[in-house]
Amino acid sequence: MEALLILSLVTAQRLSELVLSNYNTTRLLSQGAQEAAAEHYPYMVALHALWLAGLWWLAPGRPVSLVLLVVYVLLQVLRGWVLASLGRRWTTRIIVLPHASLVQRGPYRFLSHPNYVVVAAEIAVLPLVFGLVGYALVFSVLNAIMLYVRIRAENAALGIGTCSVST
Repeated sequence: MEALLILSLVTAQRLSELVLSNYNTTRLLSQGAQEAAAEHYPYMVALHALWLAGLWWLAPGRPVSLVLLVVYVLLQVLRGWVLASLGRRWTTRIIVLPHASLVQRGPYRFLSHPNYVVVAAEIAVLPLVFGLVGYALVFSVLNAIMLYVRIRAENAALGIGTCSVST
């Protein structure tokens, strides 16, 4: 029961974030922004969808680590900070708005890619909440490969070594 509630909340959160991302993407494109490196986006979506679908399959009925669940909830606070810092510029795609300065507030004062740090931690921690160590490891490696591609593409789109315009 606990796993189903946790996964329901995570799924609802992810779906609502996709709605927000699509809204922001549409608005940014209407302002003259351009999408970069769109070819990897379906693979990123597939990776995250498989990660969550696999948890729906494997986690129900497993014991829940309350300590790791608290860690996951704290990661959501950090995720909220990232989204609030980027505001209307937050999107799941690489969207570059010409002549817009990079975001330098919130966690972007300390890290170039705080959202990716949060996502990497989430991909590892949520399976660990259910004791799925191997699952956490496999998806962490796959996500690291995806982030390698993603961060290089994002940096190239912005023409800099580090960036913080999109997530």
